Amino acid sequence: MTTPLLATDKLSAMYGKFTAVKNVSLTFAPNRVHALIGPSGCGKSTFLRTLNRMHENTPGAWIVGRVLLEGADVYAPEVSPMRLRRRVGMVFQKPTPFPTMSIFDNVAAGLRLDRGRSRTEVAEIVERSLRRAALWDEVKDRLGASALGLSGGQQQRLCIARSIAPEPEVILLDEPTASLDPLGTQRIEELVFELKRDYTIIIVTHNMQQAARVSDTTTFFYLGTMVEHGPTRQLFTTPREEQTEAYITGRFG
Repeated sequence: MTTPLLATDKLSAMYGKFTAVKNVSLTFAPNRVHALIGPSGCGKSTFLRTLNRMHENTPGAWIVGRVLLEGADVYAPEVSPMRLRRRVGMVFQKPTPFPTMSIFDNVAAGLRLDRGRSRTEVAEIVERSLRRAALWDEVKDRLGASALGLSGGQQQRLCIARSIAPEPEVILLDEPTASLDPLGTQRIEELVFELKRDYTIIIVTHNMQQAARVSDTTTFFYLGTMVEHGPTRQLFTTPREEQTEAYITGRFG
């Protein structure tokens, strides 16, 4: 059995007034795509944000339980949230390029903590990250231009390039195609399939067809509870729980 790279142990969390998750124990094996599905407000994004302490940026948010990265609790007092987020990167629903930075500087932003890197090394990492994000050929001649001049799909791939530049172990994707057209969605899904060779990916999606296409495992959340978790093919064809079957067949949600 593959050793989990990331795991939660009896995790409960609150993010905002009404979005909570309760007592979730879950493991994520390396180099797989793990989908989180469920209706709006069921706790998917709350759970995702706890994995790299991103919820701490919201006043009033809290967590009990543990999140383990390679067996170590990411909430231990000695763990730096900033350095944790370099190991567990995150891409949000709407593209979030830094508006005052160029395309190049957006990708290089996460590398600035390592002051010992030379300009040549930074440039090599930026190019490698843009290539991995399937964006290099589209932007290589305008790296100094504003990132806001890119299309929505390009901006989202730029955010993925920025996330992978520090060489994380895990990438969190919070509905990364929700604001994209079908072509942009297809390119992100193809990219997710390629990136799992090097990274563990956890993706929140409302699109069950997308979960079926891109993921190896799927977890169904409902009203803050983890109802079912298993291999994607099994969960979508022979779910164990009646609630799961009702959701994936469209009877609610």
